Amino acid sequence: MTGRPTKRPVRPAAGQRAVPVPGKTMIRLEGTAARTMRLGHGRLLAVALMFGIGFCVLAGRLVELTVVRGGDGAVANLVPGTIAARPERADIVDRHGLLLATNLSTASLYADAREVLDANRAARRLAKVLPELSLAATAEKLRSDKAFVWLKRNLTPALQDRIHRLGIPGLYFREEQRRLYPHGALAAHVLGFTDVDGNGIAGVEKFFDEELLRRGHAGAPLQLSLDIRVQHALRDELGAAMAKFSAVGAAGLVMNANTGEVLGLASLPDFDPNHPGASPVTSRFNRTSLGVYELGSVFKVFTLAMALDSGTTNLSGSYDASKPIRVSRFTIRDDHPKKRRLSVPEILIYSSNIGAAKMALDVGGKTQRAYLGRFGMLRRPALELPEVGAPLSPSPWRDINTMTVAFGHGLAVSPVQLTSGFAAAVNGGLLLPATLIRHQPGQRGLGVRVIGERTSGQLRRLLRAVVEKGTGGKAEAPGYLVGGKTGTAEKAGVRGYRRRALISSFVAAFPINAPAYVVYVMIDEPKGIKETYGFAAAGWNAAPAAGQVIQRIAPILGVRPVHLGGPAKRQAMAVPGQGGERKVAAN
Repeated sequence: MTGRPTKRPVRPAAGQRAVPVPGKTMIRLEGTAARTMRLGHGRLLAVALMFGIGFCVLAGRLVELTVVRGGDGAVANLVPGTIAARPERADIVDRHGLLLATNLSTASLYADAREVLDANRAARRLAKVLPELSLAATAEKLRSDKAFVWLKRNLTPALQDRIHRLGIPGLYFREEQRRLYPHGALAAHVLGFTDVDGNGIAGVEKFFDEELLRRGHAGAPLQLSLDIRVQHALRDELGAAMAKFSAVGAAGLVMNANTGEVLGLASLPDFDPNHPGASPVTSRFNRTSLGVYELGSVFKVFTLAMALDSGTTNLSGSYDASKPIRVSRFTIRDDHPKKRRLSVPEILIYSSNIGAAKMALDVGGKTQRAYLGRFGMLRRPALELPEVGAPLSPSPWRDINTMTVAFGHGLAVSPVQLTSGFAAAVNGGLLLPATLIRHQPGQRGLGVRVIGERTSGQLRRLLRAVVEKGTGGKAEAPGYLVGGKTGTAEKAGVRGYRRRALISSFVAAFPINAPAYVVYVMIDEPKGIKETYGFAAAGWNAAPAAGQVIQRIAPILGVRPVHLGGPAKRQAMAVPGQGGERKVAAN
């Protein structure tokens, strides 16, 4: 018989309780199965509770690291990515935008000593990676129970990775900014350096410390007046001269004669600002801006300038230089005496101390001081460096001082002062403050009138004659009109002057008919050599070094060479205002 099967209810087994199922017949579980289900629910609840507690602990730890210790820059154990402790400093660039100083992100290692489990063992393991660390000092730090102790700053990525792999509890990394100087020692005395915390310690880094931080926030570099190509040529030639003449030091400067911008400033010996502590402290002394010296006969340029400008004498005047001058216990004599009357131009060309002293007496001490003050010789120059020396001048200023200052003894100034004053003497008579900050194109700067344009033109002709016929002959740079003056001075000692310890210097302008640039070279205690017949005067060492600098930088600066013969030469040396002045664009 066929038909539909009959549905029969499913009965629970013995000991079971029916459990309702939606849409189905309810099954009830009882006995052992019910107890098993209740036990499973309890265990699940316990596990969930444990996970909750664990998450709370981790969250608390995260809050401690990121909020409570956030001011220390702490991060999770051995995780390298952090926030820098100090705002980033702006880059420093040269006048063409080439990088002179920048920042490099590095990791620094510190410890939370409270978390270090075994200080001695941790110190031994660290010493294998960082052998420069003192094992005893490191272990002591790790036992100090302090929340923050520095272990090593500015690690390389390779060292950071090796320390990370040690897995030592309580060690942390903090990201910092290390100052980097790509050119090494090339512009060390200009740039200076920073300490491990990024604070400016010397040079431009210190002078513009706050400005560099402000510019760092804005992302704007600090642009200097330096031309790194000029800086390289200057430092290279100074180093060569220093080595050749076994000198104890050297200094040099290249300045735009019409703006006061410093294109090159070097002092030797120098140091690597990336590792300033690796060099002797004495190498950080800036001879160019901080050192003040009696610079000798280069001062005769100022003596002639004031005599001509004040009307005390003129180019057709003359002075008797046949005999030395004796004043009390002092004797003023010429190194290469002509033993005759010398014209005013000859006093500069042959560098006569006797003629310059008599000329200064005619000018008078009061007028001499006034002119030297206007030339910037009696006050500290306003250069953007913390290392700037103040001049040393005689007090009281007697007649003997008037005479000795006339040829560069008795008044000590820095090479920066001398170069700025010389630029004023040849650029038309305007003193422009020396500056390490780049001017905008066409910006001349605010100058102070020191002497008249006519006097400046006369000086340019005389300075060219010094190179053509006088003591500066070895400064000649073929193809370029160079005019300048030598200066050789004995260094002051405990008891009088040291005759064998000389400061030899040469200051030049080129092209001298329309000066665009001034070059100053100083060699500290040069020694005579066979090539110079044993002489150590400036004409034998500083003058040729300056000529070499000019020969190298003139093409870089866009100064075209000229043919120096016949009418072209006479036209080149024409006095301003008489139809022969040639303009040269300053880079």
